[in-house]
Parts: sequence; structure tokens; C-alpha cells
Amino acid sequence: MAVVKDAPKPFQERRKQPLRNAAHSAINNYFADLDGQQPGNLYEMMIGEVEQALFSSVMERTRGNQSKAAAILGINRSTLRKKLRLHGLLD
Repeated sequence: MAVVKDAPKPFQERRKQPLRNAAHSAINNYFADLDGQQPGNLYEMMIGEVEQALFSSVMERTRGNQSKAAAILGINRSTLRKKLRLHGLLD
């Protein structure tokens, strides 16, 4: 059997704590701030907030290079541009 030298390695978390822990903490803080009030449309709000922060941070890290950002995110460049427009992050 031949060994492929440049085969992609499976994703491995490189942080000490998974990102879900940070999200869990932020959601709990959000509920605490509501002081007993019921939120509406929480899923859409949460996805939008996280997605905007994700794309903003990746674009900052790549200094605006969309090809590099798309590669980091694992999406194609046209999807990246669509999301950047959606979140008001495209010049």
C-alpha cells in the first residue's frame, strides 16, 4: 500500500479549552443579563453574532486576503464574499 506524503491530517483542537466552552459561557451570561425575560429568535441571533466575529477575525488575520481567508474557513471564495456582504464586512 502506497503512503501519501501530503495527505491532510484530521482536524485536532489546538486550544486548551474547546471553543464551545467560550460559547456556553457567553450564552449563560446572555441569559443572566436578560434577568428572567425570554429571548426571541436566539438561534439566528447567536449564529449571526458568532459568524460575524469569525469572519471579521479571519479577515483581520489574513490582512483582507480573501483567498487565504476562504482556505482557513474551509469555504469557497464566493461564499466568503456573500457572508462578508451579509455582515457588512466587505469594502
